[in-house]
Amino acid sequence: MEPGIAERLFTDAHRARLATLTRTDPRFVAHDLADPSPAVAAALAEAELLLTCWGVTPLDERVLDAAPRLRAVVHAAGSVKHHITQACWDRGIVVTSAAAANALPVAEYTLAAILFANKRVLHSRRRYHQLRAPHDWREELHDAGNYGRTVGVVGASRIGRRVIELLRPFDLRVLLYDPYTDAAEAARLGAEAVTLDGLCLRSDVVTVHAPEIPATHHMFDARRLALMPDGATLINTARGSLVDTDALIPELVSGRLGAVLDVTEPDVPPADSPLYELPNVLLTPHVAGSLGQELHRMADLALDEVERYTLGRPFADPVVPAALNHSA
Repeated sequence: MEPGIAERLFTDAHRARLATLTRTDPRFVAHDLADPSPAVAAALAEAELLLTCWGVTPLDERVLDAAPRLRAVVHAAGSVKHHITQACWDRGIVVTSAAAANALPVAEYTLAAILFANKRVLHSRRRYHQLRAPHDWREELHDAGNYGRTVGVVGASRIGRRVIELLRPFDLRVLLYDPYTDAAEAARLGAEAVTLDGLCLRSDVVTVHAPEIPATHHMFDARRLALMPDGATLINTARGSLVDTDALIPELVSGRLGAVLDVTEPDVPPADSPLYELPNVLLTPHVAGSLGQELHRMADLALDEVERYTLGRPFADPVVPAALNHSA
């Protein structure tokens, strides 16, 4: 994993647990498996299991040749697409990840964004800052509030499903678009299955939780953004490439739409991008996922999987190769 990650991911208690489960030095961390130091090369040659996180070297043929005993990879983060290669599957290596743990803070961020968007918090904050005086807020915000609003969830991913679950206590209508989820499954989740265009047309808030695959590139283009009602809000915590930024910016500059963007294309907008200054945009630097204390949840889940492996049990949440074609 990247330098500095292990220190934030694992507490002393995590390291102690790891030491009881495996034969390892719980403070030994490799940062480069492609061009390893002698110590890393020696450890890799003996390793049966890799415990990985962000910044792990892709496990290609060359790395795997240096790890002849490798049987399993436990990824203490979300997606494994960046490091699990076809060579891993060809060699029968079993893989699991902490995607379920990382989904929770993203869903919590999304819930907060939905509730604030319908309450028109950004608008009232800006206007209060301008006026600095008593004002008839009930009149100005006569169309605000969450009661009876419609939320469109794009993607029945782990995060999308958790968002729908978190929305249950609120008086909201929930629409769901996912090409792999039928009407019955959507209803079981607590949503109405619709087309993507239909979702855009009917939603006060659209929240994106689809994977980054060729079929989803710029799925929110100029035509689809134009379908969204005046005053609607687009939330993107998935990947920046799912939204055509060049098409979105004019909708935001005009004030017709609002946005909560935790991811963008490019990852960091240019310094002169209007996204930084627009009053109807909440722009955050990819912080919806696990941060700070939330990292320890991923560590807990990862070590649970390590324990299952040491006991000869199957992973509770294995990564299935076929599912990677339509998942994050």
